[in-house]
Amino acid sequence: MSIGDAFRSYRKENDMTQQEFSEIVPLDRTGLSKIEADKKKAPKDIMRIAAIALDDPRIALAAQAEVTGGACPPWLSKADLHKTTVHLKALEEIEEAFEAMKSTPITKRKDQLEMKDIHRIKNTIMECVEAITALTHYVAILCKEYTISWIGVWKEHRQELKEKKYLN
Repeated sequence: MSIGDAFRSYRKENDMTQQEFSEIVPLDRTGLSKIEADKKKAPKDIMRIAAIALDDPRIALAAQAEVTGGACPPWLSKADLHKTTVHLKALEEIEEAFEAMKSTPITKRKDQLEMKDIHRIKNTIMECVEAITALTHYVAILCKEYTISWIGVWKEHRQELKEKKYLN
């Protein structure tokens, strides 16, 4: 999902015009129209402001994808995102990642690895990425369903990591 798609999706879900959206996010209606049509890239500061002001996981993930070139979980706009479905899928993906991790030859040095070991490591990485995507959607859907701030969850998580001395 592009940032333009995320903006448009948010607006439509909240019955907002482009003008109303541009009153929250400092962007003129014409600029917003071009971003939504993918004719113009959204400036990084606008993506940041929108992600914080609107507190919407889709916008945050679309902004992250834009900035990183896609090195983050994509928003699964064509998946069944009902909370029960997402819950069950997250459990399934966690189990698959857990099983893959148990069979990964992590104790071997790189020079000891055989081709089959490298394939198992790559498989484990992919299973973990699938679990990350599923868990990201799970958290996003629960935040939305129960009106819990997406931004607030991540702020709280960072604070906990700082208290545990994992972050500066």
